[in-house]
Amino acid sequence: MSALRDTPTTSALLAAVRQAARQEQFLEVVPAEEAQARFAAAVEFGPQGSETVTLAAALGRILAADVSAPIDVPPFDRSGVDGFAVRAADTTGATEQTPRRLTLNPEVITCGSSPRGEVMPRTATTIATGGMIPRGADAVLMIEHTDLLETAQGPAIDVFRAAPPGQFVGFAGSDIARGETLLRKGTRLTSREIGMLAACGFASVAVIRRPKVAVLGTGDELVPPGEPLRPGAVYDSNSPIIAAAVTEAGGEPVSLGAYPDDERALEAALQRALAECDIVLLSGGTSKGAGDLSYRIVSRMAQVLVHGVALKPGKPLCLAVTKGEQSAKPIVVLPGFPTSAIFTFHAFVAPLIRARAGLPKETAPTMSARVPVRIASELGRQEFVLVALTEGTDGLTAFPTGKGSGAVTAFSQADGFLAIDALASALDAGTTADVTLIGAQERLPDLVIMGSHCVALDCVLSRLAEQGIAARSIAIGSQGGVTAITRGECDLAPVHLLDPAGESYNKHLLKPGLSLVHGWERMQGFVFRAGDARFVGKSAADALKAALAEQNCLMVNRNAGAGTRILIDRLLAGARPPGYANQPRSHNAVAAAVAQNRADWGIAIESVARMYGLGFLPIAPEHYDFLIADSRRERPAVQAFLAALQDPEVRAAIRAAGMRPSDV
Repeated sequence: MSALRDTPTTSALLAAVRQAARQEQFLEVVPAEEAQARFAAAVEFGPQGSETVTLAAALGRILAADVSAPIDVPPFDRSGVDGFAVRAADTTGATEQTPRRLTLNPEVITCGSSPRGEVMPRTATTIATGGMIPRGADAVLMIEHTDLLETAQGPAIDVFRAAPPGQFVGFAGSDIARGETLLRKGTRLTSREIGMLAACGFASVAVIRRPKVAVLGTGDELVPPGEPLRPGAVYDSNSPIIAAAVTEAGGEPVSLGAYPDDERALEAALQRALAECDIVLLSGGTSKGAGDLSYRIVSRMAQVLVHGVALKPGKPLCLAVTKGEQSAKPIVVLPGFPTSAIFTFHAFVAPLIRARAGLPKETAPTMSARVPVRIASELGRQEFVLVALTEGTDGLTAFPTGKGSGAVTAFSQADGFLAIDALASALDAGTTADVTLIGAQERLPDLVIMGSHCVALDCVLSRLAEQGIAARSIAIGSQGGVTAITRGECDLAPVHLLDPAGESYNKHLLKPGLSLVHGWERMQGFVFRAGDARFVGKSAADALKAALAEQNCLMVNRNAGAGTRILIDRLLAGARPPGYANQPRSHNAVAAAVAQNRADWGIAIESVARMYGLGFLPIAPEHYDFLIADSRRERPAVQAFLAALQDPEVRAAIRAAGMRPSDV
């Protein structure tokens, strides 16, 4: 091969080759603990002031000061039901056989109105839920406990049940008392706290200011998502991942986009980021390649605290702080590979963001698991290995995911990670290791239930909770439960499915390795708003005919795979009435849709219909039973569940919920 001629073009090319081959070394590779100590000593951890935000923007924020209630909640005595405001003494002794008659006053008290008249002895005033209790009244009667009639003196009611003083009356200040400390400084605002603030009339609240965090990506190879991908390029996934992680940590991300390996453009972007934000994060440009400019630029603008950490993944991390400022701003250059960037972000940056946002330190839960295969490691660097957890007969097993630091999906497909010490060259097969869970806030449940949900199931789970047994119930419908227990994904599958012939429930689902435990019966029926003349007084079959005959009569369906959906489709016999495509996943959602006038009818269980004050026309009882995997039957949590099913108090609670416990 002939030598290259020394021309200006070839000289420039050779210079570039020499520069690429002359790798710049890290400033100093230090242990992770040393890096964290240097960072903590140079950077201010803790809140950086407060700001006032509207309630709409307050979710997840941290209160900057105590908040006292300026009013009582409720601000007046109010009715808890639709009915009649009365003097309790006038109802004494009222029964079905000996009703007490009260004259109706010429007034209807609605929400938002102030009573005009007084409830005198042996009179009653019609009142709506939430209406202000009028002078003279000390109780409220439900409409269901009365009968309206006309007398020579005008309209009156016969009362069939005595009302004790205070019945269905919500007294002023019974929820929140004026002057009490409503919320304390440092409280994280959830929907509950925001509701409390709104109930007291607050339109805004003082919260700790969230740190603004600039997020910049670097690299010639980066292409913004949504644009065509050219050869040799990759989509910029780090910037969105890191911006989302900033939000999760309690910060306010300011995404400034991705920049090519242009020193002048990147330096200008960094100066803008420092001017606008409290913390600056760069991704990429921390290693030793020819195009890695981030470290060189940062070193001119700030004091570099760390450049190189003895971690795998994460060695190229760079930590710096701006020079000569009263309030120094941290600059962190994260590694370019996604897994490396996420690990180092959570180890070094997330604690700083949380502290400045007023959030407490976050300690990830850990679990012990057996590692089934040997994992090689590099001496001198602490290595983190992402794993997937499975539960077998011998306990938890942690399988390495086998994806490198460049894998975008590594974190999303892992349950946690384990650490290999810097002085170890491998983790041997069969080793029991501590796995730090990713995204898990609680221990794994003792009992996993997947299938159809029922309100009576809560009676059983409440008993288990009293015994310290953690159960997770996932409502995926009966068919989903059958699939889940067949695949070994759960301990129990609640089901209520008719066989193809429509003769019996659930027995046809049995197969080798599964057994059936009877739970309870619950009545299914046609539900509608009370007083709807189209359905009142009819049988369920006639009500269904009336509903199908009217084009503007809107149904609410159930999700495919639910036992109730099978019943619905059998009743419809191929018809697709308006609203058929509206398919919520629970009886409660069906009842709510009807009660809120978003639908006119549906099929649900009787207990839920009554709960929502709906009319109910019975169709047929269904059997709500449990499929159990024989291999899991002897587990303590499963045995506790079976025992709870037979507990007299639990069975009484199931009956109180409107169900009929099985005697089998």
